[in-house]
Amino acid sequence: MTAPPDPPYRLTPLESGRPGLRRALHGYSTAGTWRRLAWRAGEVALEIAGALPRDLLRRLRGGAPPLLRLEEGRNPRPDAAAVALYVHFAASGLISEMVRRQLALLAEGGFAIVFITMAPFVPEADWQAARQHCALVAQRRNFARDFGAWQDLAAEARRRWPEATELLLANDSVLGPIRPFAPMLAAMRAGGDGFVGLTESLQGGPHLQSYFLLARGRTAVDDLFGFLAAMRMSHSKWLVVNRGELRLARWMRRRGHPVSALFGYRRLVAASLADAAERAQLARSHPALAGLESLAPAAREALLLSQPLNPTHHFWRALVRRLGFPYLKTELIRRNPGRLPGVEAWRGLVPPAAPCPVPAIEAHLGIMDAPPRESAGQDTRQAA
Repeated sequence: MTAPPDPPYRLTPLESGRPGLRRALHGYSTAGTWRRLAWRAGEVALEIAGALPRDLLRRLRGGAPPLLRLEEGRNPRPDAAAVALYVHFAASGLISEMVRRQLALLAEGGFAIVFITMAPFVPEADWQAARQHCALVAQRRNFARDFGAWQDLAAEARRRWPEATELLLANDSVLGPIRPFAPMLAAMRAGGDGFVGLTESLQGGPHLQSYFLLARGRTAVDDLFGFLAAMRMSHSKWLVVNRGELRLARWMRRRGHPVSALFGYRRLVAASLADAAERAQLARSHPALAGLESLAPAAREALLLSQPLNPTHHFWRALVRRLGFPYLKTELIRRNPGRLPGVEAWRGLVPPAAPCPVPAIEAHLGIMDAPPRESAGQDTRQAA
């Protein structure tokens, strides 16, 4: 495994610009074909058509109370300056050792943790294990995905920690960390006040991918709370992603906050193209890139910028090998929706001394694939 540069972490400002048609279309056509694009567009249209009547009915009648259970944790931190809202989901209701390790690392980083599970049933032993690291543990109905969960607990977090100067939005959709966590967190904090994420994506317009987002400074924290409070939730995954992830960074920037990513897209492209093995990996991963090696260096970069890819999927190996990215995307390893080559070799990128070693990650994946404990549970974050 190629050692990452020292130091591997570098904050870069988010790209400017709004969603463009070509980028938006490319964001749907992961496979790079018009057939895939048409299929995906049809899927989205059907999903929205099915969700909008349910959304209207929910607004008119009011939905069921979102919170099912709320309990104090064993690590309350009433004077904490940093608060983390962490979302968990497993159809089985189990809370894996990997998730518990992530919670422990956040606690070591100074965060008062609000743990939010959307599992329909959580074994009591797992619930108590989560309480060990957290200030507050909540169970909510599975509606509107992670942004719905963050919204439901944001007001309680604001009430408990009114002087907080950091607010972290996180979830369990990444595997790891497979590299030390503290240097990554320190690099995010080194940028001062503002809004920072791990990976920048250009698909659908420049934005920060929403699995790990940090607002720093009282004003940024207040504005992030305000965004969550005002966001309209939906039964549609597509609408939640567009109203939430794709809009949030631009919303924060318009309010005067510096917005940056620890792994900027241009930097990732440059690191990938500088490595012959990664260029070959890219050429195999997407039909539009089959002739990548035959292009001049400037043309290669222009192609990857004009038709941007998902950084945590198509660049997954370069992120870890070249830039020291500390995570693997769960969806990529579990399902590999883009049918990318070489994903089955992910274990070779996890160092033996990783904070979350291979056995812990494999156990987590086993829990994710376990059947629901109750028939009401559904293995999806977008269920009502």
